[in-house]
Amino acid sequence: MSAALVAMSHTPLLGKVPVDEEITADLDTQFAELRAAVEAFDPTLIVLFAPDHYNGFFYDVMPPYCVGLTADSIGDFGSAQGSLRVPSDLAEQLAEHVLGEGYDVSVSREMLVDHGAVQPLEILFDSLDSCSVIPVFVNGVARPFAPMSRVRGLGRAIGSYFANSTERVLFLASGGLSHDPPVPQWNTASNEARAFLIKGRHPTPEARASREKRVFATAADFALGQATIQDLNPNWDRDFMNACASADFGAIDSYTADAMDTAAGHSSHEVRTWVAAFGAMDACGTYSVVHQYYRPIREYIAGFGLMAARTATDLGARV
Repeated sequence: MSAALVAMSHTPLLGKVPVDEEITADLDTQFAELRAAVEAFDPTLIVLFAPDHYNGFFYDVMPPYCVGLTADSIGDFGSAQGSLRVPSDLAEQLAEHVLGEGYDVSVSREMLVDHGAVQPLEILFDSLDSCSVIPVFVNGVARPFAPMSRVRGLGRAIGSYFANSTERVLFLASGGLSHDPPVPQWNTASNEARAFLIKGRHPTPEARASREKRVFATAADFALGQATIQDLNPNWDRDFMNACASADFGAIDSYTADAMDTAAGHSSHEVRTWVAAFGAMDACGTYSVVHQYYRPIREYIAGFGLMAARTATDLGARV
């Protein structure tokens, strides 16, 4: 098989709030390089590891991970809306394999995905349906969280399914790094917020607009140093990225939820998508990171990172 990986931060604020022109130009250059490399790799299948922000998964049933047999984007924050091109039979076979490997993955025949899943598809492919994609939800916002070792094992189980495949598989991870946006936490949420966290699907347009407005307002305050949310942690971000690059999974396995909250914010748990993707790559053989970029961007409430890797035996095309 041929395997490649792209792991990237996402932010619903990208292109929607004022930032320095140099930051925009820098990100545009990075995105263009990744697009060109992915085009050269020409994947036949994407396995997309993505979180959710209480748009498709809620506390009525909150699995640690779930394979989508079909998937539709809700179009939050102006992201693309519509159906992903999911090969349902292959996705189901993948889920059966993962279950056989001892990882109790859920499946969804009506998965809803939000900007966290859609943004990397838009950046790299300009559309939702230009390539076959199997979406894998990895919980990154709702406690309790699966241990990092189990998330990595999930990724390894997924990667092992494709290890002898003829597919050119792109493992695409979306999420993280350090950030603490205004997402409700169950332990501190009001009764009204808790009701939303349990069954908040399909909100009215007015309710969704109000929720998105709060994010924009928090971002504006955070850029000015006036928000009460936790600050970014570039040192933590770089250490995590370096551990991924060097396959130092022992270090990553030692991460705990409480320590992540303290060091990198409540939404740093989205890096579980990266851990799963790197676990998948590791199952396909030794890999080499060929692109790495990091920049803390307060306007986006994001420690913004990009990484790309290829299996060491398949570095003829650079991605």
